[in-house]
Amino acid sequence: MGPRVVDYLLYEPEDSGILWIKFNRPDRLNALVGTAEENGTVAKVGEYMRAGDDDPSIRVIVLTGIGRAFCAGADLKGREPASVTGDNLPGNRGAHEGADYSRQHFFHGFTALHRDISLIRKPTVAMINGPAVGSGMDMALHCDIRIGCEKTRFIGYQNAGQIIENGGSYYLPKMVGLGRALEFAYTGEIGAERAYEWGMLNHLVPSEKLEETTRALCARMIGIPPMVQWISKRIMRAALDSSLETTMVMTSNAGGILNASEDARESRRAFVEKRKPAFKGG
Repeated sequence: MGPRVVDYLLYEPEDSGILWIKFNRPDRLNALVGTAEENGTVAKVGEYMRAGDDDPSIRVIVLTGIGRAFCAGADLKGREPASVTGDNLPGNRGAHEGADYSRQHFFHGFTALHRDISLIRKPTVAMINGPAVGSGMDMALHCDIRIGCEKTRFIGYQNAGQIIENGGSYYLPKMVGLGRALEFAYTGEIGAERAYEWGMLNHLVPSEKLEETTRALCARMIGIPPMVQWISKRIMRAALDSSLETTMVMTSNAGGILNASEDARESRRAFVEKRKPAFKGG
């Protein structure tokens, strides 16, 4: 069963095993609809990704934008009406009252929704076709891999009086080093070349080669047993906040499990028989 699809965020699974999730408000540079609402853009990204995670035919999830931008972040020029964002839906995660409204709205709604992306089991790729601003940048940094082109830019909300969100404040210093992360925090913008030099982008290619490069990388991923990818992702993300000793325990435990898996046996059979393996994720 797939997600409840909205017109401002496309859900496009392919027989190849790639799921394309595309921001689809090109007239607004793919600015977000709502903030923490159930039907807001960030919540729908999480919902779409979870649906792809649960679909055995999907191997890789790609997040990208339609038109000139990846995602322009919050729609600072005006919010969509409640009937569109879902303010009146049961279980609205953005509805809070009282003196602590702002923190609750941000932490229990927006922040939790962004974290959903990092918890996806399968490989996630941000194909950054243009500016990734504020929450757009945050979602890209929560993905496992980022592919950019000469049109890619990362822009914070500093000029709007807001700090970098969790993808930036947590992942960015680990990706590029504290000094570079603080330089971004102090200036608020970084172009494609420097983002690639610093390690924010895994690949930097001409815009006309962006989709081709992304598809080629996805094809290489699909040729690897999925359990290897899922467990590697969990261990490496956990290791960011762990010790060498704990990481060694996790890899030792995982090694035995993987070696006895059906996909590992299929991989060995396919190698001997000189054929393409057929993985089942088990």
